[in-house]
Amino acid sequence: MRISELKVHRIIRRPSRMADKYGHRIFEEYEYDFKYNPYFKNSETQRLFAKTIDILPWILILIFLFNLTAPQSLLISIAIVIVHGAIFETIFGKTLGKKIFRLIVVDDFAHKPSLSRSLKRNIFCLINFFPTFTDQQDRTGVWKTVMNFNMHLNNKFAGTYIVKEKMLKEIKQMLEEQTANT
Repeated sequence: MRISELKVHRIIRRPSRMADKYGHRIFEEYEYDFKYNPYFKNSETQRLFAKTIDILPWILILIFLFNLTAPQSLLISIAIVIVHGAIFETIFGKTLGKKIFRLIVVDDFAHKPSLSRSLKRNIFCLINFFPTFTDQQDRTGVWKTVMNFNMHLNNKFAGTYIVKEKMLKEIKQMLEEQTANT
């Protein structure tokens, strides 16, 4: 069983248009199996800050110790963080930034990713910084164009997930239960 194959069983109660003889609303129950969503609220923001925490020390070291310009140190820092991130995610499942936000990188089987998978994930992280633009209508009815960063594309290509550390135990338990049931 894989994380991408996990299902969550939900029972949803919805009021119907009918009422019983006392005027009480009758509720209908629907049962659904949803695909498990390992992502969490504010995951993009936390991941962006975690990446900033990972890259900022390298930029500062290169500027102040090696007297490089800001653009030069940014480019070199990106390369360092890609390699550094791949190694640390393979060994520990997280980098310093992810540790601060209690995030962990796992593969589809809820294990730490291999070095090749983690390197692929970190190389593809560069596509996350290309924004997508969507038109949205706010509550007052005014349309505006909003810039979004999709921080999940690299994980999709690499077959990895970034989850909260507290979710990992639940995910592993669900994987064991659903594997036993099949």
